[in-house]
Amino acid sequence: MAAPAAVAEQSWFRSRWERLNGPARIAGVDLARGLAVLGMLTAHLVDTPELVPADPSTWLGVVDGRSSILFATLAGVSIGLVTGGPTPLRGAAMRTVRLRLVVRAAMLWLIGAVLIATGVPVYVILPAYAVLFVLAIPFTRLRARTVLVTAGALALVMPWLQAWLDASAYWRTQQGSRASDLLGFHYPFPVWIAFVLAGLGVARAGIRSLGVQLWMLGVGTALAVVGYGLHGMADPDPMLEPFSIPAAVWTARPHSSGLLEVIGSGGFALAVIAASLLLCRTLVRWIVLPLRAVGAMPLTAYTAQLLVWAVWAAVAIGDTAALIEFRAFEPFAPLTLGIVVGCTAWALLVGRGPLEWLTDVVTRVAVPGPPRRETAAAPVDRLDG
Repeated sequence: MAAPAAVAEQSWFRSRWERLNGPARIAGVDLARGLAVLGMLTAHLVDTPELVPADPSTWLGVVDGRSSILFATLAGVSIGLVTGGPTPLRGAAMRTVRLRLVVRAAMLWLIGAVLIATGVPVYVILPAYAVLFVLAIPFTRLRARTVLVTAGALALVMPWLQAWLDASAYWRTQQGSRASDLLGFHYPFPVWIAFVLAGLGVARAGIRSLGVQLWMLGVGTALAVVGYGLHGMADPDPMLEPFSIPAAVWTARPHSSGLLEVIGSGGFALAVIAASLLLCRTLVRWIVLPLRAVGAMPLTAYTAQLLVWAVWAAVAIGDTAALIEFRAFEPFAPLTLGIVVGCTAWALLVGRGPLEWLTDVVTRVAVPGPPRRETAAAPVDRLDG
């Protein structure tokens, strides 16, 4: 007969393993999140070339812009799952989850403000995440078709508005620059809400369904081909974008928020999520377990890489903002390995990521509600899937 301590230890490890690999989780969503986090890390730390699909030596450039758009689309997926999955929550349950989304948004903004204060030379995405969470709340009662149609309409219209907003001299003032950082306006919410709603829409459509996953792959691939194909045919000059709204709109340049980027990179995000979901229907899900562990605690992983960067640069250089000097240390490999190993060990030995745990505790204290309800679609009211 096993000793009580051994039984308890076995039960502990089993519960952690089940949390990462059990039926309540969607492994493909975790995988896509992990890819998004590492993609942003690559974009931060590696001097990536401009992507030329016909030139394999430039393929690392795929992370530029697309990783953050994938991250935003997955935020929409998470919001869709915690608000009921295929069937939106109703009544008090929906009100509770919506209020908790507001509290989570406030916490994301605070964490983002701390990361900005470190002086690390990246555009921190968390303030934008916070704004997008709040903007998505009114759409959480809608069905899949309505949300997806709304996402498509915004994707077609908002790049024109954004080009007009970007032309304002306000953003080139000191006050405007500070406001841009605090709003995460490098990831502008008028345009990026389309990505969040696309993610919310596919969660409402039933993201566990094989049919939905194949539809996402097909539609996402088609959109990517159209967006990038039109960009290639037009061969736009980025030097014209500050002086011409049509030039600013008709481009798929990373971080341009142009119409063709919205179509192409939004489609790319849907295709990556679908491919991740389909791959995790196979034995590949066990091969990519470390990436899934990163995706199970994306807030912790994202925050950790920037904090480690800040400490490393402060000690080694004396200036956290010195990007070129920091890249000279070739930090990508050790930081990436540390995050992947650390997240995997934490997920298997401890459980939820520390920041995911903290935000969950704070939101439940701030907005009390009924006990958490587990559904076939996802663990309700948990944004890490």
